[in-house]
Amino acid sequence: MNNDLAYMQAINQAQANLTDLEERGMDALGDDAIEFMQNLLTPEEIAASNLRIAIMGELLKARQDKNISQRELEFLSGVKQPIISRMESGTTSPQLDTVLKVLGALGKTLYIGDISESKISAVG
Repeated sequence: MNNDLAYMQAINQAQANLTDLEERGMDALGDDAIEFMQNLLTPEEIAASNLRIAIMGELLKARQDKNISQRELEFLSGVKQPIISRMESGTTSPQLDTVLKVLGALGKTLYIGDISESKISAVG
């Protein structure tokens, strides 16, 4: 149900963005994917996407630094290997509990800091 609601909200936002672009006479498709994202998504949506990408990248790096396979991480974390694979490839947006299980198994944790000091920006 939540996924359906989020999907419909995303569709509605995209339609509103496209209408806005058309009213301003701008091409909805930019010269490249980044321009497309910037025209279609809000800065908050881009920042959230960048944050997810950064977290998943750090998960992958931590696993590789420990020189363990996804199957080994499954055993250590209790998170199924296909889910770990989808997390690392960015094809899923995992629940916080899932991320925490994987991080714990890798000897890592999340750090909450001031966003103004973050390396992650709204446009990457």
